[in-house]
Amino acid sequence: MIRYCCDRCKRDIEPGCDLRYTVTIEIEAALDGAETELVDDPDHLDELHDLLDSADDLCSSVFSEEVYQRKQFDLCKDCFRQYMKNPLAKEVAAPRGFSKN
Repeated sequence: MIRYCCDRCKRDIEPGCDLRYTVTIEIEAALDGAETELVDDPDHLDELHDLLDSADDLCSSVFSEEVYQRKQFDLCKDCFRQYMKNPLAKEVAAPRGFSKN
């Protein structure tokens, strides 16, 4: 039997009984301007092709983590609601109490 637990609060999630949410986050390096340079100068395309051919020599784990990452998390209903309120986990300023003057 497959067992799930919330990756945020570690509570067990019972399949068929509890609602389970899967959150997938994809992180890609933004290579702004790189595409236009490659299209304008075909010599760069050849260099890129040679680089890709020799990519096996590079440490693939370091290279891939800097360019692309995909993370997947299981969340229970309560943690999913909290996640949707603040998905980037920004600090929320506490409301200021003003006197009733």
